[in-house]
Amino acid sequence: MNTASDPRHPLSALPVEDRPALARLHDRLADRAEREGILDVAYRTLDTPVGTLLLAATARGLVRVAFAVQDHDAALRLLADQVSPRVLHAPVRLDEVSRQIEEYFTGRRTGFDLPLDWRLSRGFRRDVLAHLPDIGYGRTETYAQVAAATGRPRAVRAVGTACATNPLPIVVPCHRVVRSDGTPGGYAGGPEAKRALLTLETG
Repeated sequence: MNTASDPRHPLSALPVEDRPALARLHDRLADRAEREGILDVAYRTLDTPVGTLLLAATARGLVRVAFAVQDHDAALRLLADQVSPRVLHAPVRLDEVSRQIEEYFTGRRTGFDLPLDWRLSRGFRRDVLAHLPDIGYGRTETYAQVAAATGRPRAVRAVGTACATNPLPIVVPCHRVVRSDGTPGGYAGGPEAKRALLTLETG
């Protein structure tokens, strides 16, 4: 996860003029790790209208989307702990994810067609997240409606927890779940991000 800009990185003391060469070396390392099947988690960042997103994928699919307010470094540490310590900045694996997210923000896409790695969600939380793509673009459901749809109508608070801990926001649209009075409610990316996403879809 460390890069040459990190003072703890063993190559951080290289002269500035050597850093482009170091970047090329890093790219070759990432390519080789991908080819040899030893790149367990690849990540990149993507600038969007709701801030810079961290995108991470395993060989199975997209495993994490994190907002800047969630602390990208913390998200990477969690991936290293819960998925694999072999985490590397390797943008190529995220090219299709980035393309689809950019299309979403420019209004050219209303749903995502991506392989997803669900390993960071289990049990009832996973059931809740599986339902969310059924809430169509531009529509919303209340926490109570989602609870009923997943077969546990009294688990409204648990639905809120599932949405708050969704490891794949935007792609798995927890922003479409609102309070019973129609107000947006909480969101991992912050209330402004949630309002922006809802406005994008209904505007």
